[in-house]
Amino acid sequence: MAKIARLSGCSDWIELDFVERERTPRQLMKLCIRLHLAGLSLSNTVSEIENFGVERSRKAIHDWVQKADLQPANDASPDHVAVDETVIRINGKQFWLYAAVDPETNRFLHLRLYTTTTTALTERFLRELREKHDVEDAVFLVDHAKHLTAALRRSGLRFQAVRHRNRNAVERVFREVKQRTSSFSNSFSHVDPAIAETWLQAFAVWWNSLN
Repeated sequence: MAKIARLSGCSDWIELDFVERERTPRQLMKLCIRLHLAGLSLSNTVSEIENFGVERSRKAIHDWVQKADLQPANDASPDHVAVDETVIRINGKQFWLYAAVDPETNRFLHLRLYTTTTTALTERFLRELREKHDVEDAVFLVDHAKHLTAALRRSGLRFQAVRHRNRNAVERVFREVKQRTSSFSNSFSHVDPAIAETWLQAFAVWWNSLN
């Protein structure tokens, strides 16, 4: 257990309320979740915990990530919010990952996975963001995509259409997402979109824990 504690680092952001049977030490479960989100494949994470004399399947670790239901924290009050979207492929189909990032902290504020990009879906994303955080006085930083600017205008939120400067924060975060999913070729196979979205939200929480 001492070795687990040394390797696990700070994992206070991982809640294990879903655990009913203590078949695996909680510190080891948190370590597996953190290592997988940080870059280890499920197979390599299985190999890592075997060093502790514990055998668990790839599915078990996958289920821990899903059941932990990690979500970026609420109640931020950023001065600026960078909003953008990028393509994620699931079972060969194209989906759009929407993300809102605080450019001063590089932390995710909110993210969702949609089948397309429309003004209506963008308005829904902004409505959920406003329910989670105090962004009424924030300036939103977006590119020149018409659905983004139209949704912000309809929502009565201030925005600036820019290509560089503080918007680089959300682009930098998206590069990290792409790198992390490079083993999937920026895609998820044999999973439902909801499962992919849960994994991406968990990744966002891990990312926030570093910033």
